[in-house]
Amino acid sequence: MTTYVVLIPGNEDAWEAKTPAEMSAVFAAHAEFAKLLAQRGHTLTLTYPLEHSRTARTLRRTPGGVVVTDGPYAESAEQVSGLYVVESDDVADLVECARVIAAVEDGVEVRVAGDPDQL
Repeated sequence: MTTYVVLIPGNEDAWEAKTPAEMSAVFAAHAEFAKLLAQRGHTLTLTYPLEHSRTARTLRRTPGGVVVTDGPYAESAEQVSGLYVVESDDVADLVECARVIAAVEDGVEVRVAGDPDQL
């Protein structure tokens, strides 16, 4: 099996502006995605929503050493808002399953995870 990371970029300010009903629809789509993964033989190994990027601590290498700052690495409206780690032998079907959450999110990115032993 290959390990994939399903990244969910989104506009955090737009998320915070959603009504409870709109948020419920997004959560329902994510539950449907998890259900489809299980039904189709994919293995969901990890999932996390991420807190707002304003809570991040970013470390950057500079000529004077490593500098730590509050907030996201890049100033942009779109930040990674959540992720799934999925084991799968069928990336095409994984992408089809991800359409469920792509329909309610700003976008979804499916990416092969690198080999941690190569670090």
